[in-house]
Amino acid sequence: MYVTCLDLEGVLVPEIWIAFSEATGIPELRRTTRDEPDYDKLMHFRMDILKEHHLGLKEIQETIATIEPLQGAKEFLDQLRSEGQVIILSDTFEQFAKPLMEKLGWPTIFCNTLEVAEDGTITGFTMRCDHSKLTTVKALQSCGFDTIACGDSYNDLEMILASQGGFLFRSTEQIKKDYPQLPAFEEYDQLLDAIRGKIRGRK
Repeated sequence: MYVTCLDLEGVLVPEIWIAFSEATGIPELRRTTRDEPDYDKLMHFRMDILKEHHLGLKEIQETIATIEPLQGAKEFLDQLRSEGQVIILSDTFEQFAKPLMEKLGWPTIFCNTLEVAEDGTITGFTMRCDHSKLTTVKALQSCGFDTIACGDSYNDLEMILASQGGFLFRSTEQIKKDYPQLPAFEEYDQLLDAIRGKIRGRK
């Protein structure tokens, strides 16, 4: 049995930090895992900028409330969930994810947790586990599942490469160049057909 593991930002919804960068006019916050492979380094960079500008969770959540799923994302996800089990594996945080999950029809998501002071200042973050996407895929495989994985960024590559079926979706030209063995798609119907083909090939 296959379980499909999807990244969230860039695959189903716009990048939260890019939206927040546009809302605040702080260009440094546009930096994402497409640009920086080291997630710990990236998050500390973000927290330093938030502290410098006296911004906290409230302001980010106000931006998230305005974010809608990418066009066609919910329909894609609904069709994919009719084919089998789907888990969203994301390096985002539960304090960010809830309103987005509501707009996507409440799919299952595994993500991380922010540490937030009483005044709303983001003081740290707790990752669910080391290499969380890869670790989850390996755990599913240890339970007898085959996995399909799809993402767009550096932090998705471990789970994609470890899965029985792995795909890039709307990724960067650099990542596609560095990993030419990975099928890369730009449209949901192409990705859905590829995942369906992998699932049905085992029936």
